[in-house]
Order: sequence, then structure tokens, then C-alpha cells
Amino acid sequence: MIINTDELLTVLQDALERDDFDSAIQMLEALRGPDQAVLFSELDDDEQQELLPKLELSDSADILEDMDDPETAKLAASLPTETVARIVDEMELDKAADLLGDLDEQQKEAVLARLDDADEVRPLLVYPDESAGGLMNSEFFALSPQMTAKEAVESLRHWSPDGDEVYYLFVIDEAKKLCGVVNLRALVLATPITLLENIMDRDVISVNVNVDQEECARTMAHYDLAAIPVVNEENVIVGVITHDDIVDVLEEEATEDVYRLANISDSELNPDSSIKEQLKGRLPWLYLNTLTALFGAWVISNYEYVIAQAAVLALFQSVVAGQGGNTASQNIAMAVRALATERVGARTQRRIIIRQFFMGLLLGVAVGTVVALGVYLWRGNIYLSLVLGLALVANLSLGSMIGVLIPLGLEKIGVDPALASSVLVTAATDSMGFFIFLSLAAYFLHYIQ
Repeated sequence: MIINTDELLTVLQDALERDDFDSAIQMLEALRGPDQAVLFSELDDDEQQELLPKLELSDSADILEDMDDPETAKLAASLPTETVARIVDEMELDKAADLLGDLDEQQKEAVLARLDDADEVRPLLVYPDESAGGLMNSEFFALSPQMTAKEAVESLRHWSPDGDEVYYLFVIDEAKKLCGVVNLRALVLATPITLLENIMDRDVISVNVNVDQEECARTMAHYDLAAIPVVNEENVIVGVITHDDIVDVLEEEATEDVYRLANISDSELNPDSSIKEQLKGRLPWLYLNTLTALFGAWVISNYEYVIAQAAVLALFQSVVAGQGGNTASQNIAMAVRALATERVGARTQRRIIIRQFFMGLLLGVAVGTVVALGVYLWRGNIYLSLVLGLALVANLSLGSMIGVLIPLGLEKIGVDPALASSVLVTAATDSMGFFIFLSLAAYFLHYIQ
């Protein structure tokens, strides 16, 4: 079970206030790595800076590996270079590269100059954080196809990998090009003199070093892989991505999509982020929303004379616009999800658009009928009920289709469909809703007054 940090945090902070670092360290060391990171993240900045150097290097490394990247970089930037270097030396290479990549250039070079394995970390720094190269671990086990099963087992025993990091044994030729993969079960069951080339699978699934991390996650999920090799343009293996790295990617990508659907551009934001960071991530979208709202107000302004003669219309215009927006939002969520998991092919797009239009039509009839009946029983005006019902049918039909068209269109031009879909769709459905409802009301105005 995941630990409850509330009680532990109180005890830990009490120990730190008494300068009882031995008790604080004992408490942290009794926890698993991820639990250590969660508890450590709850401490104040000054408490973190004071406690981290006093922990065992392996525990400090585990904590930095499991903390969120912005928190890790902030903490590392506040510590002496020598301390950071000693901790980074204990970290996994890919995690170490992620941390160094978030530091400013001067501190990064200063830390690299003090690392024991700087030559192994530097190659990872050239790749973007969100690429296969930035995600991979450059430590992996590779064998020759001419080795026997016995030689492979002896090599594996000599290498002595940490924990359960070895999922597959990759086979490379003399040019270090990836040519096969052997799973541990096949190796154990093979006779000692069996050559690896006779038991290896030559159809190896791999990803290019420059591929986006989201594509890596999709590939591993699609083929149900525990690990995937990363190759360069010459098909030379340069690293391996394991399932634990992909879990972090899936969480990160899901958070990013949720934030973008809510019009927050920075997926690292949280309620406790600084005022400056929150303003930067949220204010631009509020300005854009304001502009779209003003556009809707302009549409209404063209029908001031209608509302002036039938004030009752003001009660219901937001119903039409709101229901159109709700329908479109449902489709946005489905479309963004389908695009993220590559479930929308070129051939299916036209069918989806047509289907969603008819789906919106059915929803509009269902909602419009109920609302029209309710308004008639409430206001007793059959023409007002008719206008409201027809407007709902039209706006839900168009809103449902637009909720698919806009994400597909943004994907087509290379823009993340989650980034601006909700803003554009809200503007479209609100404006259309006002226009349709007030246009119909203008036509039947004589009967509504």
C-alpha cells in the first residue's frame, strides 16, 4: 500500500526542528525509494537542503530520481556543486542526464567536471528530454549471435545487472547493429551449445533515438513490451527504454492533455506553484477566452431589438449555447483520446465526422424535445418552445460535429489537438447557439411577444 505521509511528515518535521537528524534519517531510510521521495517533497526548501546531504548517497540518489523534475532541479541548484556531483554519480544514467539537463549551463558543466562517469552521461545530454534518446538508459546488455547459450549466461552472470532491469537480451552484429533479441526463458531452456542466432527473434521492435516519448509509449503499449531498444539512423543500438520509464511518460502525457483541455499551457503547474508561474500558464488563455466571449456578445448585440421586444429570450439563450458547448466538449475528449492512441486513421475520419453529426442530431432531438415541453408547461407559449427546441437540435448537431472537426484539423496542421480545442469549440458553439436561437426568435417574434 502507498503510505500516508501526513503522520510521518509531522514526526519528521518535529525531528528536524530538534536537529535530531539521526531520527529523521532513520525514518527516511526505513521507507521505499518512491515513498522517500513523496515524504521528502513535502518538506520546506531549507529542510530539504539541510537533510539531503546528510543521507546516504544511494538514498539521496533514489530521492532525486523519484522527485518531479522541476523540484529536483530547484533543489540541486541550491546545493554545493560537489554535493550534487556525488549524488549524481549514484543516479541512473538517464535520470542523471535529466537532472543535468535542467540545470543552468555553468552548474551543469561544473557538475560534469566532477563526475566519475561523465563520458557516459554526456551523450545523453544531446537528446531532448521528451525524445527516446532523452528517455533511454545507455546501460544495456548486448550479445553476439555467434555466442552459445552457455557463454551468454556466463556473460550475464559476469555483468551482474542490478535488480530486474534485464528483460531481454539484445543481439548485435560486428557493426553493433541490432539484429535480434533473446528472452531469458528461451536462453535458459536452450542447450549450452546452442548458438544465439538459432534462438533469437530477428523481428526486433525498436524506436529511433529522435522519436517523441509519446510514440515510444504507444509502441510499447501496442506490442505489450517490458523494454524497447533505441537505435540511431544506422540501426546501431544506443540505449534501452524500460516499462518504468514509460509509466512516467504516460502520467506526464495524460497530465499534459488534461491541463491543455482546461486551457493551462504548463503541465508542471499545481495549486502551490508561484504566482508568476501561474500567471504565465493561465492568463494568456483567459485573455483568449475573453476575446471569444466578446465575439459571442457581438453576435447577441446584433439582435438587441429582438431581446428588447421579447425579454423572455434572455432567459434561454445561454441554454442553447451551453448545451452545444457540452456536446462539443464530449466529442473533444473522445477525439483527443482517439488521436493520442492513434485510433483515428485517414479512412475513418470522414465516417467519424458524419456519424457524430447524426449523433448530435439525435442528442439535439432528445434534449430539445424535453426542454421544449418543459418551457411550454412553464411559459405556456408554443412558439417559444418551438424556437428553443429547434435551436437545440441545430446547435447540438453542429456542436457535435465541430467537437470532432477542430481536434482533427489541429492535428492535421501539427498542433496538439488538446491545446486549443476547448477555446475554439466554445467560441464556435456559443456564437452559433446565440445566432441560431436569436435568428429563429426574430422570425417568430410576433408570436413570442
